[in-house]
Amino acid sequence: MSRRLQVPENIWITGAGSGIGEAVSRALLEQGHRLILTGRRREPLEAIQAVAPDRVTVAPADTTDQQQLGSIAPRLESHGDLNMAILNAGTCEYLEVSHYSSDVIANNLHTNMTGTARCLDIALPALRRTRAKGCPATLVIVSSSAWWFPFGRAEGYGASKAALSYFAYALRADLAAEGIDVVVVSPGFVKTPLTDRNDFPMPFLVTADDAARRIVNGLARGRHDIAFPKRFTWTLRLLGALPRGIIDRMAAAMARKSNT
Repeated sequence: MSRRLQVPENIWITGAGSGIGEAVSRALLEQGHRLILTGRRREPLEAIQAVAPDRVTVAPADTTDQQQLGSIAPRLESHGDLNMAILNAGTCEYLEVSHYSSDVIANNLHTNMTGTARCLDIALPALRRTRAKGCPATLVIVSSSAWWFPFGRAEGYGASKAALSYFAYALRADLAAEGIDVVVVSPGFVKTPLTDRNDFPMPFLVTADDAARRIVNGLARGRHDIAFPKRFTWTLRLLGALPRGIIDRMAAAMARKSNT
């Protein structure tokens, strides 16, 4: 039986100011957990803190900035031993191949992959101190299901999430001996300020509150992989299992339709 979230825990959440991060923060607060919230802007974090001032620590920082992360490291244990880190901060920039720019690729990788990796500089030592006391410690990395199929314009975003998922699964193998759980979250389309900018249909779109409920429930049940909504993620898995030639033709056809 899972020991996660069964009693009030101390949890660090990045990207907590909006979207999935904000919804997960509010859902965990409702369950009585104690949170350390990180985002680039202080105001949205303080709005969440106002719900339960005694159980929320605001720790603004840019997750790609090592110096800023280092400055908030002591606050990760402001409520006691850190039980869980939910690394959710990310971005999504699409590439218009007719105006190719490697900056789009770099921006996605810098925020989604490098930013998450930098968070481990301060999260992993804190989680190790928790495990040394015999308490459960969990690392949650929010990736995406987008990289399972080669969508046009998503070269940068998909590549960054593919790298992030590989990073998470390799960490799972390396940290297994220490007893630190690594959970990979792979959402489909979730209505957030980022997806509000999308100019294409988003099948099986779910709300941020729905996404938060699925993530929190999956964590409480002890799952190591949380992917949703099932109709979308299973469709992508099946498409990704097709022969390469069929995948290439389908992806090219979808790209032409999108560009048109």
